[in-house]
Amino acid sequence: MLDYLCVADDVELGQNVRLAKFINLYGCRIGDNTRIGTFVEVQKNAVIGKNCKISSHTFICEGVTIEDNVFIGHGVVFINDTIPRATNPAGELQTEDDWKVETTLVKKGASIGSGATILANVTVGENAIVGAGAVVTRDVPPHAVVAGNPARILRFLDE
Repeated sequence: MLDYLCVADDVELGQNVRLAKFINLYGCRIGDNTRIGTFVEVQKNAVIGKNCKISSHTFICEGVTIEDNVFIGHGVVFINDTIPRATNPAGELQTEDDWKVETTLVKKGASIGSGATILANVTVGENAIVGAGAVVTRDVPPHAVVAGNPARILRFLDE
């Protein structure tokens, strides 16, 4: 199975982490009992908590923190730059020195549906649900159900 994994030496894996084939992990931390699906990339300085399920084809970039007991559906994309550019003002390809990582936080027990896009500088509240295909452009309150583009509150779950 290791023939189909790309897990850098600087990755911190908790106990009983299950990794599917064809994944790319580097410089990140994955908590105990978490499952990572096929074709997932988790970049450096991203943190995934315990007992999470990260479904296939998901991209978790630098600056994303996912707390414990979170479900991430298929093909979810996180974004860490609100003004992306290929080049700096001098016309050279940007390096890490040319931009600042913007963070995203997914709180404990939240669920994010397949195909959702989560923009930078957003917090998805505890036990919130983000509907499939939603584009989250602002904070999601705890226990809220949001959907659409941009994501809007549909209702609240009973606590």
